[in-house]
Amino acid sequence: MSATEEQEQELEVLESIYPDELTKISDTEFTIRLSLEEPDVDVDAEGYEAPIIILRVTYPPTYPNAAPTLAISLSNPSTHPLTFPEDEQTLTAALDTAVEENMGMAMVFTLTTTLKETAESILRDRADEARRIRDEAARVEEEKEMEKFRGELVTREVFEAWRLAFIKEMKEKKEREEKEKEEAEAKGRRSGNVSGVGAGGRKMTGRELFEKGLVGGMDDDEAEDEVVEETAPDVGKLEIKA
Repeated sequence: MSATEEQEQELEVLESIYPDELTKISDTEFTIRLSLEEPDVDVDAEGYEAPIIILRVTYPPTYPNAAPTLAISLSNPSTHPLTFPEDEQTLTAALDTAVEENMGMAMVFTLTTTLKETAESILRDRADEARRIRDEAARVEEEKEMEKFRGELVTREVFEAWRLAFIKEMKEKKEREEKEKEEAEAKGRRSGNVSGVGAGGRKMTGRELFEKGLVGGMDDDEAEDEVVEETAPDVGKLEIKA
């Protein structure tokens, strides 16, 4: 079979595989439009159109014993998920490897398959990277939120610092209470408080008045009589049992 016959036969097969995608330019030149599957995209959304990558093939006179001339282009480059020329280099390298591996055989179907798989692999890797970045950002944000509820790690040094601070706080509180008590008693003595009214409005006993030095003109006997009177039980309330 001559090279021309092999080319014609392969082209017929390709036209049956890609009835809507293949556009014949001449007997030795044609294009094939390949739809790419995008990850993380709602393909059922209204108005969605899959991105297209186009492979242009030109047969040299001795194909398939010589490599075909290949060219890659994108439909709607401005909105396409692939970026040329960056991604073009990766796609071209994959095609070059496939050509070398299939030299001497009809290879266009293998080339279209290689091109589609490589392009979709780039899209998957890009989507995975975007997802990883989002997940990392979410993890960092979650860590920040958890820090609000995470207490300080208790070590020996932390506990000792807390203990000393607590002891100091209790000592200062006790000194402050004693000072306030002394100031209140001194204020009472300066004001000559002999009304017999103590803290909380309770009437003070003779003993309390005497002990606090708030009574005047009362000798020891009178004070003692009052103490006895205050402490003596009410004999009228005593129950005498036979």
